[in-house]
Amino acid sequence: MIAFTLIPLISVVVLAFTDWNLVSGLGGITFNGIDNFVAIARDPGFWHAIGLTLVYVVVSVPLTVVLGLALGIALNRPLPGRAVLRAIFFLPYIVNVVAIGMTWLMLMNPKAGLVNQVLDAFGLQPGWFASSHWALPALIVMAVWGGVGYCSLIYLSALQDAPRQLYEAADIDGASAWSKFRVITWPSLLPTTIFLLVTLIIGASQGFGLIALITAGGPGDATTTISYYMYQTGFQFYRFGYASAIGLVTFVGVLVLTLLTWRAQRGRALND
Repeated sequence: MIAFTLIPLISVVVLAFTDWNLVSGLGGITFNGIDNFVAIARDPGFWHAIGLTLVYVVVSVPLTVVLGLALGIALNRPLPGRAVLRAIFFLPYIVNVVAIGMTWLMLMNPKAGLVNQVLDAFGLQPGWFASSHWALPALIVMAVWGGVGYCSLIYLSALQDAPRQLYEAADIDGASAWSKFRVITWPSLLPTTIFLLVTLIIGASQGFGLIALITAGGPGDATTTISYYMYQTGFQFYRFGYASAIGLVTFVGVLVLTLLTWRAQRGRALND
């Protein structure tokens, strides 16, 4: 914890107030106060990356939660081979990111990919990773695909802990399936939903692996999220002080967004 969490965190905070080009070595570190943060406020590239990150988070996280909930409810039924299905749906969450990236590159190949062969029947031929309009939606599809199985298993665990006597009482009263979900199932799943929203928001805002592997922020800057922009600034342009400031601002922003989500959902749970 000290070596890989505490020391790097302190280093980022300190370096955020410096002007340091990695090429110049440790002797080139000079403190510049809040100049980096002033530059961030005026940096159009930073705000573009923030906007893309927000789109990525706002679209992928709700889709992952909703589809994960639906899949969890389906897997909670007495289906044949249910244990095998659970393992299959969870598999994308633990598969190596390189294997995932290579698989989706083949599936979404504009000319020979299976996805476009299916979409061609409907007159659609998206360029996916070669198109500035489709690259980010393609990454969102991959993120949702990779996270749905994880969410479904977390929801499945919560569903199996739901109070059975309430469902039995609802059956006696003749409640519909929707009424039982709205009154019994959903309130019991709110703590789980809060946990998933918080963890998925943090994970999505830090998304880097697939972007670095498949698009490298492109085409152009169509997929340059804040995590990749920070990587470019630090490891391609060697501006470690400025990259640290971006990291610190991002950390604070994600923390605030996470706390707001947690408080909003927690307040709703208490009201229910």
